[in-house]
Amino acid sequence: MTCRRPDPNAGRGVIGTGMPPEAEDCSTRIIDDPGCQQLVGYRTEIDGQSGACRVVLDLAPQHLNRNGLLHGGIVAMLMDVVCGNTASQYFDAAAHPPVVTVSLTLSYVAAARSGGVEATAQATGGGASLAYVSGKLMGYDGQLLATASGVFKRIRG
Repeated sequence: MTCRRPDPNAGRGVIGTGMPPEAEDCSTRIIDDPGCQQLVGYRTEIDGQSGACRVVLDLAPQHLNRNGLLHGGIVAMLMDVVCGNTASQYFDAAAHPPVVTVSLTLSYVAAARSGGVEATAQATGGGASLAYVSGKLMGYDGQLLATASGVFKRIRG
């Protein structure tokens, strides 16, 4: 995880201008995970003050199913990422501890064909080891695409 100011054009279909090292601050944390994030190309940001998490993805042909719609598996992955990171923030905003998904329930509301999507979530309750989170996926045009509710377990040691 790195701590830096996000590119204001990121996640909006605009090629970013980059950011010099001296512009770094801790107002927003950018989660740079290897593997799936690198393969799919989504961006995960956590607001350093509120702890709010958002995941954005600019849609490209590799994200679509054979009908030309955003693939449901990618929707599920984005919702798992945003809800999981929100659960981690719920447990400890500074340490951002690891969590695993216990359950994730999705409702697909509408389909996206182009542009991009933004996932957000909020913790709705929990305790020392379990967090309950709800999330939503919106198109860049403001259309609700999916909702999710999940349970996440904190992993210790």
